[in-house]
Amino acid sequence: MRRFWPWVRLGAIAVTACVFLFPFFWMVSNALRRDREVFAVPPRLLPTEFQWGNFVQAWEYLPFGQFFLNSFIVAGSITAIVLVVSSLGGYAFARLHFAGRGPLFLVYLGTLMVPQAVIVIPLFLMMSWIGWLDTYQGLIVPMAFSSFGTFLMRQFFLSVPQELEDAAMIDGAAHWRILLTIFLPLALPALGLLALFTFTGQWNAFLWPLVAVNGPEHATLPLGLTLFQGQQGTQWNYMMAGATISMAPGLALTILLHRTIFKGIAVGSGFGGR
Repeated sequence: MRRFWPWVRLGAIAVTACVFLFPFFWMVSNALRRDREVFAVPPRLLPTEFQWGNFVQAWEYLPFGQFFLNSFIVAGSITAIVLVVSSLGGYAFARLHFAGRGPLFLVYLGTLMVPQAVIVIPLFLMMSWIGWLDTYQGLIVPMAFSSFGTFLMRQFFLSVPQELEDAAMIDGAAHWRILLTIFLPLALPALGLLALFTFTGQWNAFLWPLVAVNGPEHATLPLGLTLFQGQQGTQWNYMMAGATISMAPGLALTILLHRTIFKGIAVGSGFGGR
């Protein structure tokens, strides 16, 4: 039985991987079909004729270049702000001692339990009052602060040995220098993991852009894909082609950061608390 156990385990992993990858395979397969073939009965795993031009036509059918640029600006800006703010907040909660630190952190974590749908209307009224609807800053600022990011960075900073901080303080280093020269270089795996989660989450965000954007000028890719649905029906092959194109940045980022991601997960498994 011990000889067969590794093969059973590999088989279970392969089956699980196929189950999770099949929706992506089906999306790409539909992106390469003619529109009338998408709902053909019986369904086929592969199209009868590969329509590679669907990707070009989907790109030209809508201002996809503008949607891509908007998504990069919004997701990239939010990611940069989240990394900075989460690093500062995580360091403060992990290494600075001030009155009410524990209760304040619990309140901060409590915001993780508030669904985004609950705060959409207050955010909309606030952005409308200051005139930020249908603007980049209106898309970026409300989403640029992450309780999860602060929690993640705090847990990592708690795992840094106290001796490193004490040695830096003996040398006369202030908290800013300690954070920039000691903690952040050590936190690269956690920062990479947070950057990937934040970028992909905001790249695929739909609810807040739907509320905050009124036209195609500042629309992101998830909003742009809905424009394939019109009065004449939904062009599913173009929509699937557009969805496949929109996956490219997240997939590329995952491939580029895969070593950092694995290190972040490994480090995260050893996070400690105080």
